[in-house]
Amino acid sequence: MHHSSTALTIALALAALAPTAAQAQQYPNKPVRLIVPFPPGGGVDFVGRVVGQKLTERLGQQFAVDNRAGANGIVGLQALMAAPPDGYTIAAVSAGPLACNPHMYSKLPYDTLRDFTPIANMINFPLMLVAHPSLPVKNVKELLALAKARPGEITYSHPGVGNTGHIAGELFDAVGKIKTTGIPYKGTAPAVVAVLSGEAQLTYSSIPSALPHIRAGRLRALGVGNAKRLSALPEFPTVAESGLPGYEAYAWAGMLGPAKMNPELVQRLSREIVAAVNSKDVSDRMLNEGTVPTPSSPEEFAAYIKSEIQKWGVVIRGAKIRVE
Repeated sequence: MHHSSTALTIALALAALAPTAAQAQQYPNKPVRLIVPFPPGGGVDFVGRVVGQKLTERLGQQFAVDNRAGANGIVGLQALMAAPPDGYTIAAVSAGPLACNPHMYSKLPYDTLRDFTPIANMINFPLMLVAHPSLPVKNVKELLALAKARPGEITYSHPGVGNTGHIAGELFDAVGKIKTTGIPYKGTAPAVVAVLSGEAQLTYSSIPSALPHIRAGRLRALGVGNAKRLSALPEFPTVAESGLPGYEAYAWAGMLGPAKMNPELVQRLSREIVAAVNSKDVSDRMLNEGTVPTPSSPEEFAAYIKSEIQKWGVVIRGAKIRVE
C-alpha cells in the first residue's frame, strides 16, 4: 500500500508541474498582444511590427501590435504590468521608459527591474540629428557655430520630456557647450513632422522615421549618433566626426513581459525573438533602415537594462531633467 501512495504523490506532483512545461511547448495557442507604448510611426513601433510579423509567420498565431501611447511610455507599461504573465501579452519597449524615466519622475508607477521580465533585446537605434533645410548649416561644426551666435534660439523637437530624443539634445548641448531649446511632442513621428513643417529646426530621430524624408530632400542629415558610421548607410557621417568628438546618442528596443513569467516560457520566447531578428529578411531590413540588430538572451538583456539605467542617470542628473 505504502509504495503506491508514494507513486501517486509523485504522479500528482508531476501533474502539477506539467502545465507549465506543456504551456511552453504548446505556446502560443491563441493570438498574442504586443504592446507598443508609443504612437505608430516611431522606431519602436517599426521594430515591434517587423518582429511581430516574423513571430506570426514562425509560430502560426497573430502577434498583434497594440499602440498604447502616453506619458513617456508609462501608459503602455502599466498595461503590461496589469496583464497575466502567461506570454499572451508582451511589449516592445525602449530605453526612455525603462532607463530614463526612473531618474526623472519622483513617483513612477513601476520599478523597471522588479515589475517586468526581460525576454530579449532586439535592436539598437543610433539617433540621427536632422535639420530643416532652411537652417543654414551643412554639418555639426556649422550648427555649433550658429548655436553659439544665437544662444537658445535654435529649437529641436523631441518625442517627450526624458525620451532618448530629448536627452540626445541635452547631451549635444552639454558636450558642445551651447544652448538650444527643446520642444516636446507626443512621439517620434510627430517630432519629425514638426521639423518637416518648420515648427522646429532640428530633431534627434530614430533613422527609420527620418530616412524617407532625408532621401526626398525634405530633411537634411547632419550626423548619426553612433560611434562609427553604419555599414548599410555609409554616406552619413557620425556626429562625432562631423564636429562633436565623443558624442554618442542611441536608443534601443527589446521585448519584455510582465513580472513572474515562467522561466521555460521566457527562454522559448527569447529563442523565437532572437531567431526572428537574426532571420535574413528581418536583419537586412533593419540594417537598411539604419538600425543595428542586437538580439540577446534574457540574462544579457537584464544586465544591459541595469547598465543603461546607470548610464542615462549620469546624463539626466547632469542636465537636471525632471518631470512632475
